[in-house]
Amino acid sequence: MRKGFRENVRLDEALGVFLGFFEAVGEEGVALEQATGRVAASDVVAERAVPHYDRAAMDGYAVRATDTHGATGASPVRLGVVDGNVDEGEAAHVHTGSAVPDGADAVVRVEETREVGDGVEVSVAVSEGNNVAEAGEDVEEGATVVEEGTYLRPSTVGVLRSVGLEELGVRRKPRVTVVPTGDEVVRSDPAPGEVVGTNGPMVAEYVERWGGEATVTDTVPDEERALREALRGAASEADLVATTGGSSVGERDLIPEVIDDIGEMGVHGVAIKPGHPVGFGTVDGTPVVTLPGYPVSCVVNSFEFVRSGVRELLGVDSAPEPTVRCAVDGKISSEVGSRTYTRVEVEDGDGGRVARPVRTKGAGVLSSVAGADGFVVTPEEREGYADGEDVEVFLWEA
Repeated sequence: MRKGFRENVRLDEALGVFLGFFEAVGEEGVALEQATGRVAASDVVAERAVPHYDRAAMDGYAVRATDTHGATGASPVRLGVVDGNVDEGEAAHVHTGSAVPDGADAVVRVEETREVGDGVEVSVAVSEGNNVAEAGEDVEEGATVVEEGTYLRPSTVGVLRSVGLEELGVRRKPRVTVVPTGDEVVRSDPAPGEVVGTNGPMVAEYVERWGGEATVTDTVPDEERALREALRGAASEADLVATTGGSSVGERDLIPEVIDDIGEMGVHGVAIKPGHPVGFGTVDGTPVVTLPGYPVSCVVNSFEFVRSGVRELLGVDSAPEPTVRCAVDGKISSEVGSRTYTRVEVEDGDGGRVARPVRTKGAGVLSSVAGADGFVVTPEEREGYADGEDVEVFLWEA
C-alpha cells in the first residue's frame, strides 16, 4: 500500500502540539554593547532614577516661581543673579540638562528674560515645575525597565545604559541544526534532474535573523541509515532540528518513517498551502520539524514552525506582527479547510496601498518569494478574497 499523510491538522492545533515540546534555553551574561537583538532572561529593575536629579529642560534662569508672580513684558520682575543656590529674589543661569540649584523650583526661558547690570528682568510668570525635568521623570528608581522575554532593541539598551547597567543576563542563542536531504541536491553546477541546494542555507539565515544560532550539515542522501545517523547526530547537539526535503509521501520521502523508527513522529500533514507535507516529532527528546523540499513551502513552514520554535526557546513575549492593510488588486482563491499563503507585492494605488498577487501557485518558484513584499494569509473558513477587498499583508521580511 502507498503510504500517506497521517493527518490534515489545522495550523493552530499543530502549533499547539509542537510548542509543547520546548522549554526555554538557559541564560548567559553579556556586556551591554552586545545586548542589542538578544532576549532578556529576567526582569531588570532600575537601581537609580533617570534623571537622578532635577534638571533644567531649557536654557534660561532657575528661579523661585513665587518670585515671578505678576511679571509681564510691560512690567517685568527684576531678580539678582547668583552662582549657586537660589534664595528669595534671586535667579541662577542654567543650561538645558544642568542641575536645578537648591532653592529653585522653576526655569524661565532665556528668551523671556533680559540681562540688566548684575541682575535679570523676567517678563513672564512661571509656575512651580515649569521647564524642569524632575528626578525620575524618565525612569523611577525601582521601576521595572525590561521584562523577562523582551527583545532588546537599541532604544531598550539605551534605557538600560541610562540606569547604570553595564551587563545583563540574556537567553542563550538557541542552537538550530538544519539538515538538507535529497539525492538530487547539489552545491553547484546541477545536471538534469539535480537542483542547487538553497533551502538549507536559507533556513539557517532566517534562524540567525530570528535570534538563533544555525548550523547546516552536509546534504544527506535519501537512504535510511544515513538519515538515522544524521538525525541522531543533529539531535545530540541542537535545541531544534529542521530537515529540508523528504517530508512528503513519495518513495524517497523517508524522513517521517525514520523519525518514527528512532524517535516519535507527532504530526505529519498540516492544512496549509503551500506546505501541507510539513511534520514534526522528536528524536532523543529534541524537537524535529520536517520542512518540505519545495522552496516556497519551506519558507512558509519555516516562518510558522521554525520561527515559533526559536521564539519558544527564547521565551519571547508575544508581540504584534508587522502588517499593513491593503486592497487586493486581483482575486485570491483559497480552499476551505486550508490556510493559504499568497505572495503579494505592496504598491501605492490611486486609493491607497494595494496588494498585487505575485503568484498564487507554484511552490517551487523561489523567485516569487524574493520578488514579493509579504503574504496574504487566507484563513481556513474562507474561499479567498475578491478583487478590491480589504486584506492584511504579513510583511515577513520586516
